[in-house]
Amino acid sequence: MKLSKIEPFCGIKFIWLVLVFITSVAIASQPSRSVWVVDVNGAISPSTSEFIVSNLQASAEQGAALFVLRLDTPGGLSSSMRVIIKEILASPIPVATFVSPKGARAASAGTYILYASHIAAMAPATNLGAATPIQIGAPSSPASPTAPSDNKKGTTLSTLEKKQINDAVAYIRGLATLHKRNADWAEDAVRNASSLTATDALEANVIDLVAKDIDDLLQKLHGRTLRVNEETITLSTQELDKKHITPDWRNKFLGVITNPNVAYILLLLGTYGLLFEFYNPGFGLPGVVGAISLLLAGYALQMMPLNYAGVGLLFLGIGLMMAETLAPSFGILGIGGIIAFVTGSIFLFDTDIEVFRVALPIIAALTIVSCLFLMLLLHMVIQSRKQATVSGIGTLIGLHAVVVDDFNEDGMVKIEGELWKACTQTPLCKGDSVTIHSINGLQLLVKPNSEE
Repeated sequence: MKLSKIEPFCGIKFIWLVLVFITSVAIASQPSRSVWVVDVNGAISPSTSEFIVSNLQASAEQGAALFVLRLDTPGGLSSSMRVIIKEILASPIPVATFVSPKGARAASAGTYILYASHIAAMAPATNLGAATPIQIGAPSSPASPTAPSDNKKGTTLSTLEKKQINDAVAYIRGLATLHKRNADWAEDAVRNASSLTATDALEANVIDLVAKDIDDLLQKLHGRTLRVNEETITLSTQELDKKHITPDWRNKFLGVITNPNVAYILLLLGTYGLLFEFYNPGFGLPGVVGAISLLLAGYALQMMPLNYAGVGLLFLGIGLMMAETLAPSFGILGIGGIIAFVTGSIFLFDTDIEVFRVALPIIAALTIVSCLFLMLLLHMVIQSRKQATVSGIGTLIGLHAVVVDDFNEDGMVKIEGELWKACTQTPLCKGDSVTIHSINGLQLLVKPNSEE
């Protein structure tokens, strides 16, 4: 009787535990009801692309409902822009690019990213456009005088410029077609650097909506239908937890060292640190600082559009200025080194984008510092040459020696316990004290002390 009463109770308890387990698993497997908000302010650089891509992947892994890229950029590198766009197009969660706050812009590369996103939004008093690709690489070939103009301004374009613009036009039209946005205006933004305000962009079907802030954006996106990775989804953006992502120490550090000015300073600091260590071996600190600076500069430069001709000119300039300190040439090597140094610094980065070029004031300042540094090395070399000899056979001159045997011209003398061949113009006797006046090969010229 007791067993019959217990068995139903155990069965009910077992079923209850199974239901609890199934419910907990179902809750854990549900997508996170959150929206990731990532702020990007400034030029699109390798560190920027790494920051966006890593967080977009992390948000997708955690099942975020939406990824918002809050953007304010003047443009940036084409290579970094394409990395970001590839990740957006492959993202399993919807990506909204929001040009915000008021006064922000999505120029050049920012326009491409906006077109690539599943949702394109802008805040009031913002603008986008001016997406004409800036020449990167070798100088363009001279345009043919009979070549037709390729834009509304009637400017004649070279073959290389035509290739760059046509490639950019095809790329942005493809993005516009993918998300059913205005492809004609996108082409005009590339060919003629056209720009639009947020209101005009909405009317021209360039963007999807205008929102005041993130909350307003989420409210307007609720219930909107999107195509994400060939699947149709309906956004549910009410009561989402907002997760604001800020750069961690690694992203901040990468952002600092990949600044062209900082990378340029690190390169020179590393070079001069090692040179100073070679001139003064054993000191230690310049060598350590130089090695660390060169490694950091190498990491930063490999992420940037480096011009190897500029690097060559830079090191040639340093080499010529060093040669001037070691073999003075009345300024010819030094002046040539300064010219090569300045030219290499200007051409160091292979791009015409202003934010990715070394600032001219920094080039001027470091050129002056380089000249002063090399003058210091020259002073050290001159001082070392003026110092008295402290080792070698030359140190014997002026010392006293003792005659070993009698001799008139050639014989042997003893100095500091060593026997040396000697010659004299005065007959000498064993035990006489003599002074060494000069050295001919390995033979000492001596004179009696009585003649001193």
